[in-house]
Order: sequence, then C-alpha cells, then structure tokens
Amino acid sequence: MDQQIKQHTFVFERLCNAGKERVFNAMADPVQRASWSTPPESAAFIYDSADFREGGQDVFRCGSRDNPQYTGTATYISIVPNARIVWCEVVKSAGHILAALLITTSLEDHDEGTRVQMAVQITSFCGDAMVQGTETGTNASLDNLVRLLSQ
Repeated sequence: MDQQIKQHTFVFERLCNAGKERVFNAMADPVQRASWSTPPESAAFIYDSADFREGGQDVFRCGSRDNPQYTGTATYISIVPNARIVWCEVVKSAGHILAALLITTSLEDHDEGTRVQMAVQITSFCGDAMVQGTETGTNASLDNLVRLLSQ
C-alpha cells in the first residue's frame, strides 16, 4: 500500500430542480441518501446505522457490490435545516485508515431550484487513489442527486 500522505480540496456545485427543503431531506434521510450516493451500478453503499443530528454518527460500508470492503464513520458537526450540513468522515479498509475528510454542503436558492455546493477536504493516507476516488465518486453521487430530484 502506498504510504504517501496526499491532501486536496475539491469544490463541487450542482443545480437541482427542487427547493432547498426537498434537497435537504434527500441528504438527511438515510434511505434517500443511500439511493443517490452510490456512484456506479456496480457499487454498494450500505448504512449500518444512521443518526442525522449534530454530534450523531453514521456508520457505513461501501465498495463493489460483491465486496463492500471499505468502512466509514461520519460525524455530523453542524446542521442548519435547508441551508448547511458539515461532517467529518474516516474511511478504513482491513483496519487501516485510508482517508479523513471534512465535508461542507451549502444549499442556496437559485431560480426555481437549489444550488448545492459541496467542499470536500481530504487527507489520504494511501496516496493519490483515495483522492481520485473521492473526486470521481462525489461527482457521480451529486449527478445522481440531481437526477433523483428531477423526477
């Protein structure tokens, strides 16, 4: 395993054809979140527990459908309904920490819908692969969110 520490900050933005309340609910509800946060069809994202509140934690598994080999814990730092969600996340595999993330999501009115801005700060403990995976996975997840909210 590559032991290089890599850091990067991404800022993603999407426009959703839904109001802030509907977008916020899609992010707050673990059933909805699991439906849009799995990037490709071949991937799995499973919540073992979900506690969406400041100080609450979600515990999840993700990876390929056949082998969701990654585990994660997300801890909510700040939640302002219909406006902001801030959380930190630790991702592990086989007991080794692969990455630590700080994620800030902001929701703003935009025309008939909502502008979603997500800033993701990642520190990877295993080189570039986790950084690249975070960029690819977050882009795909947000595209899924937009599609879900367009229905």
